[in-house]
Amino acid sequence: MSTRIAFLKGHGAENDFVIVPDPENVIDLPPAAVAALCDRRAGIGGDGLLHVVRSAAHPEAMTMAAEAEWFMDYRNGDGSIAEMCGNGVRVFARYLQHTGLVTEGDIAVATRGGVKAVHLAKAAPNGGSAAGDITVGMGKAVLPEGDVTVTVGERNWPARNVNMGNPHAVAFVDDLAHAGDLFAPPPFRPAAAYPDGVNVEFVVDRGPRHVAMRVYERGAGETRACGTGACAVAVAAARRDGADPAATGTPATYTVDLPGGRLVITERPDGEIEMTGPAVIVAEGEIDQEWLENAVR
Repeated sequence: MSTRIAFLKGHGAENDFVIVPDPENVIDLPPAAVAALCDRRAGIGGDGLLHVVRSAAHPEAMTMAAEAEWFMDYRNGDGSIAEMCGNGVRVFARYLQHTGLVTEGDIAVATRGGVKAVHLAKAAPNGGSAAGDITVGMGKAVLPEGDVTVTVGERNWPARNVNMGNPHAVAFVDDLAHAGDLFAPPPFRPAAAYPDGVNVEFVVDRGPRHVAMRVYERGAGETRACGTGACAVAVAAARRDGADPAATGTPATYTVDLPGGRLVITERPDGEIEMTGPAVIVAEGEIDQEWLENAVR
């Protein structure tokens, strides 16, 4: 094996990722290696890692190979595996475009949350690292029954349980500062609602169908943006506001402001959710294999 491993760095609304191209799935990336690469002081730095693998070469994606050539093997910044990452899908698609593996138009990306439809604009003359917004079909939201409560300090809020292929607790608050520092996972109850942990969104209103949010992401801490979280927030806000596209036949579109940028979320009458936002490739380089081996010892 080569003594150096190629990587890229990208972000979607400042939700940033280390990208490791590995079409044939030959690079060993145990949790400790992922955590070392995502370390912002001793590594490259990122909220997560996008392992780029052909679907046919990955045991978790082989069944999706007929629908999607590429599999987003997504890892959280602590090395744990996640089902889905909305901003990550956009950056993943931008990488494929940036390297010429796909062109503009509609493509499919396999994820642990299923196959996602992505629409790419025509690449920019500079190679497409920042060729406008990308739209991703995020699938349908599931709204489990049951009350959930989120706590920060002395404050408690009811939260809406929304599943976007990964779990979310959406709490509407008076001030985003009430979320606290978000260094640790906000406590929730009942524990049975999220046996594998949860992404927690704190939301305030900015105007008609316009909200702002902060998020604690499972395995990453507070991040500058969370695509699945923005989708969960838009669905929760729509239901709170009495909007249900499946019942009315009218799409519901919400603008969601995050610390790192803005996403536009549309829920269609068939339940499908579309997310539109930026995705940028900012750097390319090589990982020193000796450093990586020492980092995981």
